[in-house]
Amino acid sequence: MTEPISRRSFVRTSSLAIGVLAVSDSAAACTSVQHGNSTGTTAADPWEQVPAILRRIVPPTFANRDFVITAFGAVADGKTDCTAALAKAVAACAQAGGGRVVVPEGRFLTGPVHLQSRVNLHVSKGATLAFLTDPRLYLPAVLTRWEGMEMMGYSPLIYANGVRDIAITGTGTLDGQASESNWWAWKGGKDRPLPNQVAARNRLQELVESKTPVAERVFADGSYLRPQFIQFYRSRNVLIEGVTILNSPMWEVHPVECTNVTVRDLVIRTHGPNNDGCDPESCTDVLIERCLFDTGDDCIAIKSGRNEDGRRLNIPTQNVIVRDCTMKDGHGGVTIGSEISGGVRNVFVERCTMDSPQLDRALRFKNNALRGGVLEHIYMRDCTVGEVAEGVVSIDLYYEEGQKGPFVPVVRDVELRNVTSRKSQYGLYMRAYPKSEISDIRIIDCRFDGVAKGNVTEGVQRLSLQNLRLNGQLVNTP
Repeated sequence: MTEPISRRSFVRTSSLAIGVLAVSDSAAACTSVQHGNSTGTTAADPWEQVPAILRRIVPPTFANRDFVITAFGAVADGKTDCTAALAKAVAACAQAGGGRVVVPEGRFLTGPVHLQSRVNLHVSKGATLAFLTDPRLYLPAVLTRWEGMEMMGYSPLIYANGVRDIAITGTGTLDGQASESNWWAWKGGKDRPLPNQVAARNRLQELVESKTPVAERVFADGSYLRPQFIQFYRSRNVLIEGVTILNSPMWEVHPVECTNVTVRDLVIRTHGPNNDGCDPESCTDVLIERCLFDTGDDCIAIKSGRNEDGRRLNIPTQNVIVRDCTMKDGHGGVTIGSEISGGVRNVFVERCTMDSPQLDRALRFKNNALRGGVLEHIYMRDCTVGEVAEGVVSIDLYYEEGQKGPFVPVVRDVELRNVTSRKSQYGLYMRAYPKSEISDIRIIDCRFDGVAKGNVTEGVQRLSLQNLRLNGQLVNTP
């Protein structure tokens, strides 16, 4: 980490009210970062890494065998519980060596669906797989990661652990049927009566910090910790493609400790609490493309474990490509954190469109001194931001517990190129406290219009603004 900076340089705020620093168009680029590491020397364009990453991201293929769930007793009447029929179809498919488990046209009710290796759950056009909301159906408890902490809890609605070559495909619909009358009420807070998750969430954090074995962290019946919609755990060669996802209890698409993950052409519409769209956690080689996100929380949130669990597992998320996605409502378009104690590196975001008065930020980092972790080599280019409620870029190291902790949050080597926005409160909103680090931030050939309050860049080290147009005015750093 760099040496502490002076108090005078710690607060650096530019706003429209006091003017901005404007120098010539030929201001030199900041060249103090070695892309891919931190050796302090100039390197090639970091985007040159993308083709090699994409060559490793290869969706799985499946045997040409179909196992239609109606052949195993499923009934498309929207009333019959088809959980057992789906389980039989999955088992038969896996035993045969793999293929497709096909949900045909119609509405099918089910409890949790547990997939196995070489199984593609195919939800056909006109088909809806609707998930029952009785929590007892999601027991016995399974190994899951909940807000970045490992535990034994309710099964995710679609779940797999330790498999390879697995998929969810089709143009049908997955409906979690979550609402304020069932799963969402467990969040607690205003207008949500007891019982809720607060006591169990606090207890889980205590067990994590005391390093209690995961098998002893049992949070099942009566704990009110909501399940994720789709969670594939410690798996390889994952494809989630084409489906529409509605009304999740919590996070929608949550691969954990997975390698070679493709998420494409999804439509995600769900506005419940903590309804993140796609949360790759401690994953390597991830492609998220051509998805529509309209969510109650972050559209994409990249994670790597919370606090002691993130440091114990020590598995960063790395080599993530996000491209050609559309973000509507949500807390952030692409977010890094907050459960990020294992770190993240090499994230590439391009050709995305983000626009909604209910979308708070385009690129968001959230971390603090209880999380810690190094967040580095994050690149965004050729993105169009219409309206966001707060800032185009937000780096907030005061998030939740802020500086109340012994671990140093680090954000470094972040670059935006050719990113435009039409309306926001801030262009850049970046705040580090004295013992934390935000460094080597480059904003190049960008245009931020309709910015009400200018930039906030407290404690940022080596900020480089090159051909930034802020409300039409050229802003460069020497």
